[in-house]
Amino acid sequence: MEKLLEQFSLGLFVWQLVLFIGLLILLKIFAWKPILNAVEKREEGIKNALEAAEAAKKEMQNVTADSEKLLKEARAERDTLLKEAREIKENIISEAKEQAQAEGDKMIKQAQATIEAEKKAAVADIKAQVANLSLEIAEKVIKEELSNKDKQLKLVDDMLGDIKLN
Repeated sequence: MEKLLEQFSLGLFVWQLVLFIGLLILLKIFAWKPILNAVEKREEGIKNALEAAEAAKKEMQNVTADSEKLLKEARAERDTLLKEAREIKENIISEAKEQAQAEGDKMIKQAQATIEAEKKAAVADIKAQVANLSLEIAEKVIKEELSNKDKQLKLVDDMLGDIKLN
């Protein structure tokens, strides 16, 4: 250390001090300000990115809430549509049953009317056949009765007797 003190030169020391101070001033002007500005810009960018991330997080929460709300509304609308569809189905089925019942009743009435008409026609036909048979029988009986002259006279007397009684 004594050697250093012996070789110490005040002029060299001053020049080194001036150069060091000049270097510090130059660094302050040309290096520290741009470095500090870059650091401040970086800090501001990070701050903005954090704010944007927070805003995005809030927006995501809003979107999630909105989507859940829309999902609930869609489910409610689906349930309403299904309920309406069931009601329409039940109405259609009941109307079809009523229409089928009415058609069945109509067909039964028509069948009953047809049966009644056929029954009347059959009864009329049977009456006509009975009348024809009765006439044929009466004709045969009368022919038998009238084949003898005594029987004819007796028949005429009986008929005249019936007319007087009436």
